[in-house]
Amino acid sequence: MTAADIRLATAGHGTAAQRASVRRMTLAIPNKGRLVEPTLALLHDAGLVFEERDRSLVSRVENVALDILFVRTNDVIEFVRDGVADLGITGGDLLAEADTDLPIVRSLGYGHCRLAAAVPRDAPQREITQLAGLRIATAHPGATRRWFEGRGIPVTVIPLSGAVEVAPRLGLADAIVDLVSSGVTLGTNGLRPIGDLLASEAVMVGNPARLVAEADAIDRLDTMLGAVLAGRRRKYVMMNAPADRLADLAALLPGLESPSVIPLAHAGMIAIHAVVGSDDVWDLLPRLKAAGASGVLVLPIEKLIT
Repeated sequence: MTAADIRLATAGHGTAAQRASVRRMTLAIPNKGRLVEPTLALLHDAGLVFEERDRSLVSRVENVALDILFVRTNDVIEFVRDGVADLGITGGDLLAEADTDLPIVRSLGYGHCRLAAAVPRDAPQREITQLAGLRIATAHPGATRRWFEGRGIPVTVIPLSGAVEVAPRLGLADAIVDLVSSGVTLGTNGLRPIGDLLASEAVMVGNPARLVAEADAIDRLDTMLGAVLAGRRRKYVMMNAPADRLADLAALLPGLESPSVIPLAHAGMIAIHAVVGSDDVWDLLPRLKAAGASGVLVLPIEKLIT
């Protein structure tokens, strides 16, 4: 599917009256791969109402003036750069590979991975700098070449579109640079990581001209997504405690602001409500109990605007 095909598909989407009254923004997202499910979950959690259908190219959001384009992951950046889409969700690794100056509107907190260099287990190299003069196979030739050139390390980059992990075994290369999540695939293929070129996660990028022309609409959408992401990073904690233990408990709560304190029916007792980081909760609970808290409740936060 080319950019021209996308333009034809979106131009006829919706009635003439709707197209005349409100300009609908477009958001390009991957139609296959590891970013699809978490991206769809984020959009739905943000309150966007739309359907995903097999072989559907465009999905109309019912409650926001937005059309979602389902395209190949590698095409997202091109469509945003060409202005076919106002915004796009892609991986930071693909953005680095494209070597584009598209601005990142927001990092999305999922799809974490890294572009890592690896060598056969019995190879002598222990650091990336020791790859000088060697052949490196990768599906990210642009990012790999720029990384080594930027550090003055001479290597021969061998572009491959797939099966990068088997390149050393087949004698095609001495080492590889590949996208790694857990590292299990490297180990299965007899490889050992020796360093990372870059860290990657899903990002939302924007067309520079549209970020200016559609600033208000893009800011509203960004706020919707950001509220979901902020909520995912935090938990709402409620507890009862003796009023004379308030200072001790408040000192333990690393919330957004000072906790809310509510008097209870029993004299000398209070309820304390606070927002804390999700990563802090399990270390925090035993300390709260030791400081006098009881009846502690930990609740998810659907959305949070800070």
